[in-house]
Amino acid sequence: MCFVVSERPIGMGRLPMSVKGREMAVLVTGGTGYIGSVTVEQLGLKGESVVVLDDLFRGHRSAIASDVPFYQGRAGDRGILKKILSEHKVEACVHFAALAYVGESVQQPAKYFENNVEQGVALITTLLDAGVRSIVFSSTCATYGEPEKIPISEDAPQWPTNPYGWTKLALERMLESFDQAHGVKFVALRYFNAAGATERCGEHHEPESHLVPNVLKAASGQIPVLSVFGKNYPTPDGTAIRDFVHVSDLADAHVLALDHLRRGGASDFINLGTGHGYSVMEVIESGQGVTGRHIPMRIEPPRPGDPARLVADASRAAKVLGWKPRKSDLATILRSQWEWQQRHPNGYAKG
Repeated sequence: MCFVVSERPIGMGRLPMSVKGREMAVLVTGGTGYIGSVTVEQLGLKGESVVVLDDLFRGHRSAIASDVPFYQGRAGDRGILKKILSEHKVEACVHFAALAYVGESVQQPAKYFENNVEQGVALITTLLDAGVRSIVFSSTCATYGEPEKIPISEDAPQWPTNPYGWTKLALERMLESFDQAHGVKFVALRYFNAAGATERCGEHHEPESHLVPNVLKAASGQIPVLSVFGKNYPTPDGTAIRDFVHVSDLADAHVLALDHLRRGGASDFINLGTGHGYSVMEVIESGQGVTGRHIPMRIEPPRPGDPARLVADASRAAKVLGWKPRKSDLATILRSQWEWQQRHPNGYAKG
């Protein structure tokens, strides 16, 4: 099934070049998801013409503006892709669409390889056939697995501890091969932990497995108790340590990566993180400070495939893209998501 809304630029700012009467457009797969929707928002504010493809399996149509051209379908649906490519002058793709639950990937690996790898292969080959050779890929720090050194640089060994990480690594290797064989230029952005919200877009998953929104759900009473997975990691307080990045900072990096490719920049793999990690207990304590509420918690066994510590060396992002996180201090992240959850206690509207 396909839904198309009228095509016109969104936001204000620099307008893309037009070719044969049509504006150059950026295709965003998974654009109704958490990071995808914020990136669509940021691209719109830059005056970009954006087209979104999403199957709405875990995304939300209401997360993006009604005037963004939207097609419902899987990222690798060649029929829908050909329709999009015939109706829009696509110059580049930002590829978010993927399943992204670590625990689920351990339990259902075939589902993850089919959705993330097979669909990704179909997407990229269809784009290549249409002459689209600029791709920004949503990758992950999960490709590193259990790191040998902290902070983690892009040159660190990659040996994922879960199928989700392997699917992302497979697409990275494919893009690298396509660069060598076909001249496809890409930036693979290896996120650390996305969190926080903008005025319009926030984090809403069903089920919700991420720490920050669940800390705040426990603070508001939407869930009775916060599950803390593991208390015996080799960290100062025994809980896992993660590098949290504000979602709007991540979106900024995608815009900068597109600009890098438009300038003729080389393909690259780039970490997105702050270089500072917070433990689960530190996030809980900060959440109590931001909300002024007690957060009840219960210690659970660690989840399969979860490394003890993931913290980025993000110096390459600054050097290559000129990217610097501006909103990624922990209090700002928590406060922005708390304010969004207060405005949207039930998350995004259905339909």
